[in-house]
Amino acid sequence: MEFEQREFIPVLFGNDINVYSVARAFYEEYRIPSVVFGKALMGTCYKSKMVKFKEIKNLDDPDVMLTLLNDFALENTTKKILAIGCGDNYVKCLAKNKNQLKSNIIVPYADYDFLEELMDKEKFYNLCEKYGIDYPKTYICTVRDYENIKLFFDAPYILKPANQVEYYKHKFEGQKKVFKCNTKKQLKDTVKKIYDAGYTDNMIVQDFLPGDDTYMRVLTSYSDKRGKVKMMCLGHVLLEEHTPYGIGNHAVIITEYEKELMEKFKNFLEEIHFIGFSNFDIKYDTRDNKFKVFEINTRQGRSNFYVTGSGHNIAKLLVEDYIYNNDLEEDIAKNEYLWMVVPKGVAFKYAPEYKDRMKRIIKEKHYVNPLYFAPDNDIERKYRLLRSQLGHYVKFKRYYK
Repeated sequence: MEFEQREFIPVLFGNDINVYSVARAFYEEYRIPSVVFGKALMGTCYKSKMVKFKEIKNLDDPDVMLTLLNDFALENTTKKILAIGCGDNYVKCLAKNKNQLKSNIIVPYADYDFLEELMDKEKFYNLCEKYGIDYPKTYICTVRDYENIKLFFDAPYILKPANQVEYYKHKFEGQKKVFKCNTKKQLKDTVKKIYDAGYTDNMIVQDFLPGDDTYMRVLTSYSDKRGKVKMMCLGHVLLEEHTPYGIGNHAVIITEYEKELMEKFKNFLEEIHFIGFSNFDIKYDTRDNKFKVFEINTRQGRSNFYVTGSGHNIAKLLVEDYIYNNDLEEDIAKNEYLWMVVPKGVAFKYAPEYKDRMKRIIKEKHYVNPLYFAPDNDIERKYRLLRSQLGHYVKFKRYYK
């Protein structure tokens, strides 16, 4: 089926597994491909039949995106254009341009200033304080005071940039997405290295919460255009990636139901009148038996197909809400489902205490690796996917500690 048979066109921004997962959700529900604008065609979107890819340089420039999207809308005046960002930079651009876009373009996001406040970790933690959401002890380090860091909690520390987009523009030897620093000296040395490389935004220093990957949770929610939470799906992370640039990316998730935790975040989202998809990274702290949030993503996460795969299609939520203007029924996921983007052998080896449970769920056919999809049967694509999957054995052997 092509666009002519639907009254809307999904337009996605990005080129990673986030994009592929959203495109698959649209294809499974409506049997149409998605138009994807990205900086380069590579990885999971390569030769996908669910994607009509268009390469655009400087795509995260708000002016470039504005012109691009308005031109596309003029070429498709009889269609509603559902514009979806699959990365923070693209969400920011869409929100910033929202009031300058053509009338047939739908941007399912709150206003730019509000999203900026949520993406600013210091302001986000202030909101958490206000609404009773637990978070790790946190210190905000700036380029002005990094030589005189005054911490109120002990090592080990987690160190990460407040602005990842800017951070990756300034390369240096040993650069990682997140650092674990075992001493204050190691922390200071690492911060100095980052600022010496040219990065000028804030760095986040946090109390390290004990426990391996299995103490992590991921919560995905959808708030309708009235600000009411209509869908929540909690994932228990069993395994994360451990490469320097991929550390923290989910590799294996089982959906679970935690009533108290989910209700707390539901109340939070409705109190602040959030709109659209939200994605929270959370960890259970055994020292005080509390779930603590690290951050909010004001979009669906890269692992979003754990939601769709478990029976809560994220594309359908957007279409029912914005295209058909239907009132959504509340859907709080309670079923058990397994999602993974690594080979089963990797999952079984590096999350051994959950091996039997994973095997049972796979046997029950409540399982998906979203990268394997029958319609995407191009030979070169399948070969690339096989190489990538086998590469996880090498990566985990090298980096998992």
